[in-house]
Formats: sequence, structure tokens, C-alpha cells
Amino acid sequence: MSSPCSLLFALCPYIVFPTYHEQATRTMAGHSKWKQIKHYKAATDAKRGALFTKLIREITVAAKQGGGDPDGNPRLRTAIDAAKASSMPKENIERAIKKGTGELEGVEYVEVLYEAFAPGGVALMIQALTDNATRTVAEVRHKLSRGGGNMGATNSVSWMFERKGQIYLDANRYKEDPTLEAALEVGATDFVREDDQYVVSTDVPSFHTVKASLEREGIVATESEVAWIPKQTVSVAGADAEAVLRLIESLDELDDVQKVDANFDIDASVMSGLQS
Repeated sequence: MSSPCSLLFALCPYIVFPTYHEQATRTMAGHSKWKQIKHYKAATDAKRGALFTKLIREITVAAKQGGGDPDGNPRLRTAIDAAKASSMPKENIERAIKKGTGELEGVEYVEVLYEAFAPGGVALMIQALTDNATRTVAEVRHKLSRGGGNMGATNSVSWMFERKGQIYLDANRYKEDPTLEAALEVGATDFVREDDQYVVSTDVPSFHTVKASLEREGIVATESEVAWIPKQTVSVAGADAEAVLRLIESLDELDDVQKVDANFDIDASVMSGLQS
């Protein structure tokens, strides 16, 4: 998955609005490239088991909040899609839904969001699902402290991000121009190519509509999510860049942490080196 260029963030062509699109390209490249690295690392049984644990928690909470019918519960539908994309067995998905709806006994999880800073001034949005918030915040603080970061106050970081739908498509499967046209016609707000994938962005209310519309056109996502996407990125290099990636990886490894979004802009060679 290493980039053919030394700079990942110079890869994507201009498509929509010059200034906005150039910045969005750099931002989403960092976000989605990190996702690709995480998938690579999740190939081992241990990593895969940890990923399944996170996916099951999300399905359970989604079902608890919005009911067990994915057709009427967008969050649950997204969680199920993510589980299927990771090859989770059907029975695991069904059991997680039943725990959420109360048909099976399960653990009570609460959602928490931590705002933090990593080395080099990189901002972090750390989402967690936990049955013990006191334990989780202590674990997150410990990881941040060891990794050269620190916890921020509420709203110290969130203003740098916005919630967006992200739909990832296999660029080797679909031709770029027709896919771009189809995405924009059904309501996508942006479209970029990053290595071997297209990233289609939407506002949150349109996320499921755009995804479903693309599927009706025969364009099926490899993965999709609603994520915290940075409005601007912070460029880091050298020791800071390596420290940022190590810190995010260590946070990802916590059982209670579901997702870490960040606003880093790091050279592709550093990102790729983490895969080895």
C-alpha cells in the first residue's frame, strides 16, 4: 500500500473548488491513509479480534439507541456494513444486535469523546465506548502522557473538525470520470482519488442517501463511515511525525477506544514505514 510518490498529499487531482479541494485532499489523505494502515495491521488474529470487539460494541450501542432494524436505524446500518466489510460472521452481528435491543443480556456502554493534543501540535478526537468511564479516561491519559501528548479541555479541539460522511470506493474497479459524475449527481460534496481508492465525502444527513444511490448505480463501497474530518491540517515531520503515529496506534489499541481522528499532514514515506 505504499504510495508511488514521496508525497502522499500531492497525489490527488483538482476536481471541484480550487482552494477548498486542495485542502480537503491533503486532509482526507491523512485520514484515509491511516485507515489503510490500520487494516493492514489488523490482518493478524490478535488485531482482528480487537477490531471485532470494537465493531460489536458499536453495533450493540447503535441497536440500543435506535432499535434493531437497520432499515430504520442509519447508525446500525453503518455499523453492520463496517462489520461485514471486516468479514465478521453473521451470527456475531445478530448476537450484538440482540444485546443492544435487550433480547440477550449484555454490558451497558456509554459514549465518551476526548479532545487531546499529540506531539507537534496535532489535534486528536478520541471516541470511546466504555462500561467504566473512570477507567477509560485514566487509560487514555496514560497513553497520551507516555506518547508526548496531553488531554485538552472540552471544545479545545473539536472546533478544528467537522463531521462528514466518508464513502470509500475501489479505484481499480470503477472508472474515475463516470464515478465522479455519479457521486456528484447524487449529492456528494467532494470526490478525490487517493492511491487505489476514491474517497466520496457527504454531509451527515445525506450520507446514507448518497451511499444507497451509488449502490443503485452499481457502485458499491468497500467501506463507509461518519468521521471527524479536520478543517485544516498540521504538517509534522521527523521525530514528531513518528511520535504522532506511535501515539495514535497506542490509543487505537485500547479496547474502549473506537476511533481516533487527527489533523496531521505527514509524508507518505513515514506513513508507509509504519506498515513494516
